[in-house]
Amino acid sequence: MGFLLFGVFLVLLIIGVPIAVSIGIAAILVIWQAHLGITIVSPNFYSGIAKFQLLAVPLFILAGFILERCGISERIVRFANALVGKRPGALAIVAVSVCVFFGGISGSGPADAAAIGAILIPAMIYEGYPKGFSAALIASAGSTAIIVPVSIALIIYGALTNTSITTLFAAGVIPGIIAGLSLVIPAYIISKKKGYGKLRKDEEDVSIFQTFKEAFLGLLAPIIILGGLYGGVFTPTEAAVVAVFYGMFLGFVVYKTLDMKKFYKILVDASNASAIVMLIVTLAGLFSWAASTLGVLDRISHYLLSLSSNQYIILFYINLILFFAGMMIDAISIYYIFLPIFLPIATQFHWNLVWFGVMMTFNLAIGQFTPPVAVNLYVTTHLANINIEDTFKAVIPFVVSMLIALIFITVLPQLTLLLPKILNMSG
Repeated sequence: MGFLLFGVFLVLLIIGVPIAVSIGIAAILVIWQAHLGITIVSPNFYSGIAKFQLLAVPLFILAGFILERCGISERIVRFANALVGKRPGALAIVAVSVCVFFGGISGSGPADAAAIGAILIPAMIYEGYPKGFSAALIASAGSTAIIVPVSIALIIYGALTNTSITTLFAAGVIPGIIAGLSLVIPAYIISKKKGYGKLRKDEEDVSIFQTFKEAFLGLLAPIIILGGLYGGVFTPTEAAVVAVFYGMFLGFVVYKTLDMKKFYKILVDASNASAIVMLIVTLAGLFSWAASTLGVLDRISHYLLSLSSNQYIILFYINLILFFAGMMIDAISIYYIFLPIFLPIATQFHWNLVWFGVMMTFNLAIGQFTPPVAVNLYVTTHLANINIEDTFKAVIPFVVSMLIALIFITVLPQLTLLLPKILNMSG
């Protein structure tokens, strides 16, 4: 039955059936064929999302839409551009920096890539950056949104493993910065070597102080959210509510960029995005339950443990599996499918689950911009009006650089656990 479960899922995935539907059909078919009780589908479907921690997911998605549509991203881009100045490669540095920062607001890789890409891809093309390079860079930088707080992926991981989401958020800060640096370095070197982003005399000088004033309230958003979380003022779900109302305050009162018509569109878009995420959560949970009940996951876990007694070799295999899975499947589905396999292994080697979750998420972030199924690339190539194939060569240096950073995150857990330790947090 295990072969049927994964076989049906892979076949449906290959022929282009959406991931959520593929997972759901495979799970329901096997539950029916194995006589596990088809009536379990409905309660399992409900229990998959009936968790208080998961309430933060649609709220953070809504907050991300509000904060992006009220004009924060444009102001932050102008400020970052003023800071970096006009020189070859400067806009590439701005792109990565702003994506990492905005990831602390959106929590979603595709949302981050869309929000920043809509502003910076036309600007990069105007300054002489090739479309393929621009799309590849923004897609890569957008992936950091699932590493840095407030990562929706880490919320899902925390809910599945009963790990403190606040601690996971703190643990994601340093790896998120490392991810950003790992992208800035090749982006700047390539830009400078090839002369991307040459100075243009028709561009006006922008005051750092003026752009800082314009961006100040936007810059405060992640500080308010994370400061309240780490200070114990509110829970992640409450932080999401605060983020929603802060965005509404900026959009309706301060910037006056939102009206009821625009807000209604935001609610519709956020509802659609949330529905997709929660559908994947419920169907992936059903898939995981079927695989676990059939004993498939235990057998895979035991097989991996039989390969070696060296934890670093096992970590290599785990990261290899995650890397290739991330190229084909979204992060949420991967959590549900592979966590039941990896958690017994983590227990066997006494791995810290906070570090393991961030390492796993870091790997899955790479999958968001690694072809063939690179969701961030699909977003940015649409914005750049090119085919995804046009980015394949340009994206390779960013994939390699992030993989090198992943090695550091894997072999040096103390990098991930430093901030939670400083803040005296436990998993």
